[in-house]
Amino acid sequence: MTDVKITVRPNGPYRVEGAVKLVDIEGREWDLTGKPAFSLCRCGASTNKPFCDGTHSKLGFQAAEAAVRKEESQTTQNQPTVPQTKI
Repeated sequence: MTDVKITVRPNGPYRVEGAVKLVDIEGREWDLTGKPAFSLCRCGASTNKPFCDGTHSKLGFQAAEAAVRKEESQTTQNQPTVPQTKI
């Protein structure tokens, strides 16, 4: 079996490398002949869904995991420190 690699690009698409079958909800398959790699949209704004067309960069798309990390970091920084005592 061929290896498939999916890379989550920061604030961008999912980059898929390797032989895969891509089907819609009704089981219709996209023709990926001659495409050893492709990018899937995750911002929701591509005019060529499910493929990425670069619109995310025009919108300033911020991926959920980046937003979560940023929020968690801010939450941690704003919390008062509690002194620990030995019992």
